[in-house]
Order: sequence, then structure tokens, then C-alpha cells
Amino acid sequence: MRIAIIGAGVGGSLIARELSRYDAEIIVFDREVDVGFVVTKANSGIIHAGFHDEPGTLRARFCVLGNALYPELAEELEFSFRRIGALVLAFNIAEEKTLKRLWEQGEANGVPDLALLSGEEVLAEEPEVNPAVRAGLFAPMVGITAPWEVAQAAAENAQDNGAEFHLGEEVLGIEIKGGRVQALRTQKGRYLVDAIVNAAGLFADRISEMAGIPFPTIVPRRGEYVLLDQPGVNFVHSVLFPTPSPVSKGILVIPTIDGGLLLGPTAEDLPPAEKEATETSSQGISQVVRGAQKLAPKIPLTRALKTFAGLRPEPANGDFVVGPTKVRGFYQAGGMRSPGLTAAPAIAQFLAYEVIAPELGLQKKASFNPKRARIPRAAELSEGEWEKFIREDPRWGRIVCFCNTVTEAEIVEAIRRGARSLDGVKFRTRAGFGRCQGSFCTAKILAILARELGVGPEEITLRGPGSEMILGRVRP
Repeated sequence: MRIAIIGAGVGGSLIARELSRYDAEIIVFDREVDVGFVVTKANSGIIHAGFHDEPGTLRARFCVLGNALYPELAEELEFSFRRIGALVLAFNIAEEKTLKRLWEQGEANGVPDLALLSGEEVLAEEPEVNPAVRAGLFAPMVGITAPWEVAQAAAENAQDNGAEFHLGEEVLGIEIKGGRVQALRTQKGRYLVDAIVNAAGLFADRISEMAGIPFPTIVPRRGEYVLLDQPGVNFVHSVLFPTPSPVSKGILVIPTIDGGLLLGPTAEDLPPAEKEATETSSQGISQVVRGAQKLAPKIPLTRALKTFAGLRPEPANGDFVVGPTKVRGFYQAGGMRSPGLTAAPAIAQFLAYEVIAPELGLQKKASFNPKRARIPRAAELSEGEWEKFIREDPRWGRIVCFCNTVTEAEIVEAIRRGARSLDGVKFRTRAGFGRCQGSFCTAKILAILARELGVGPEEITLRGPGSEMILGRVRP
């Protein structure tokens, strides 16, 4: 039994992991050169509680279930995760009424421990909040993570359990015969398959069309962000939300998992064809700053490191598209708008355990190993532990990224685990994520990549073909 998963973001990687528990051949295709390189790597990194979502929707159901799975999942796969809670802030009477509605939604969805707070109680918890705040909704179940870490960890665990990842390989066609899946085609060949899971993110509608199955149009919703370096100890302790609009959850203030501060996102719907438009704009960044300062006026903007934009796949029907279809062997895991990151583990389990395995008659294998060890980080080692690592491998003593204390050994291990580009190394090790944004370490990382991969430096890219860092040799 061969099952293909299209898309190696956080959703596709977690589905691959859950299906690798069974006696089946799992193959994952993604047009990018690494996992989690599109929607997954440019979102807010929030594990939502479930009060934003309308009761009865798939978003509400899978958000609450997924939130509950994260602590155990993070322990098994060793990715970063912390519950820090969230506050939704109200600044007028109308917004206070919205808080009450969100609390009622959360209660209906089964979100635990929600609490309505007065303005004074909010300021006692978060002194940097705008003193004009009138009330807040506190949700202690909200957490933060690094989304790309989740995808990488799930993909590595899936591979350890037999799954194959075909990265840099785009699905160009799907063959259906007699109402069931037969094969798929990529630029590298034709693959006979018994089933396909459509987890293609922004392109889920196009993949569904290849199988002749109607799918809500995916609208790319661009969100612009500002990332701040560590602004000091606990500028804010929790994720800060405004009251939501009909379009989005609004501009947030988000403590990041590594101690920084993330502001955003905006919510700009683009034409369906513009699925790669990740440019930022002065208007968008100004909107981010204004929105964040409304929540916390003293945000230290002088600590800004970078601006960036990501695209969220917004289905025209507003909800996830998950489950079997009229084509035997074709399964949907699309329309994964917010809270897609939160819902992903629950959707993966639902599809694997309750849909695909029963329909295909899959049997669990005794050899499945749920554990994955992450790359050790020199920055987190004690002096004694670090000395031991250096004695065993001198590359642990050669620091490449001084901002985040990343060693050559960590970079080599990232390459061993699949990094083939500068961004691949960056998202596995944090080399290049620091204050200098790679100004000091990029050339060194490029040289290590070329050496370890056995290629010329002009073949090393930022994130895949078309993003080469060196355009040619200028001397022999």
C-alpha cells in the first residue's frame, strides 16, 4: 500500500508521521527544497485556545483537540513549546461585548479556564498594556512554538519510521481511473499510488482540481510582521490580542519562543493567483506598528531586527476542508487557515486513525518509534557539557554564529538531517537568526554547506533554485 502526501508543511509532515505508524509506504512530495518553507515558516507561532472559532466549525473542533496534544507531542519530538497564556483586550463598551461573545464561544467549544478580567486586573498581570484598557479575556491554554521546528521534527520522525520525502519535486498531475486514485506525476516521473492526501497549503485548490474534485478557492491572505530582538526580561508575559474584526484576529504582540517579540500580522487578501507575493510594504509595516502600540504603547521599536510577510491559505468557505472525497483514495487536509498550526496534530490523527487506516485496511506496526532527538544547542549547554562535546568533536568548539552561539558541529548536523540551503540551516540551528541577521556568519555557513554537500559555493542557495548567493566565479 503506497500513500502519497502532497505538501511538507506542518500539516503534511504531521500526517506523514501518523501514517508511518502503519504498514504502508509513505511518500511526501513538496515543490520546495525543505520542509515547512512556505506557510509554516512565516506565521505567528501561536497555539490557539479555540475561543476565536465559531462553534460547530472544523476550526473550533480541531483547534481545541490540537491544543491539548501539543505538550506530549513537544516532549516526544523535542521541539520548543510553552504555554504562556493570552489576553484579548477591550478599550470600549462595544469591545467589552465582543469579549463576552468570545468567552461564550470558548465555553461552547470546551476551552478550559477562560476568565473575564477588569482593566485593573489586566494591568496587574501585564503592566506594559495600554492603561486605557477596560477589560480583558484571559486564556491560559494559549501557547507559543516555532512552527518550522514542529514540521522538521515531525518529518524527521516520519523518516526514521520509513517515510520518504521527495523535496524539490512538484506534483504536476493526478491520474484517476474508475473513481479511484491511480498515480501522480511530477517533473521527475510517474508514481503509482493507492491514496493521496492533499496537504498542499496555498495550492490545495489546484491539487484538488487535478483530481477533478471541487474545492473552495484559496485566497492568499498576506500578513506583514515586525520582529524585535530580545527587548528585556518579560516585556510582556502573554500573547496580546485586540478584539477581532470579521476579517482577522488583528495585530498582535507575541513573545517568541526564543525571547524576542513579534508584532503583526496584517490581513490583506490578494487575488487567488498571487500565491507567492510575500513582499512587505511601508503601509503594512506602519499598520503593524500602530496596531501593536495600541495594545502596548512602550514597545521598544529600536530593537527591530527585520520585517517580513507570510501568506495564509484562506478558503472561500472560511473553514478547513478535511476528510475523504468522492474519489476513492483521495483525502483532503486543506484550507488550513488560522488556527491551522494548532489544529494540525489533531487533523493528522483524525485522518490517519479514523479515515485512512480503516478505509485502506492498514495495520499498525510494532516497530514505530514516537521519539525524535533534536540537534543539541551549544547555547543551552553547561560549561562542562560543552567541554565534553568538544572533546568528542572539535567542531563543537568552532563558533560560526556568534549572535546565537551556533557551532560548526550544529551546522554539519543540520546538513546531515536534510538542510540544503542557507535557510535550511537557519531554521534548524538559528544561525543567521540573530542581531546581525547573518551579516557575520552567512559566508561561513555557505562554505560549510559547499564542503559538506561536495558542490561549488555558487551552487548554494538561500532557499532553493533561483536564490543562488554567488552568481559565478570571478577568479580561478
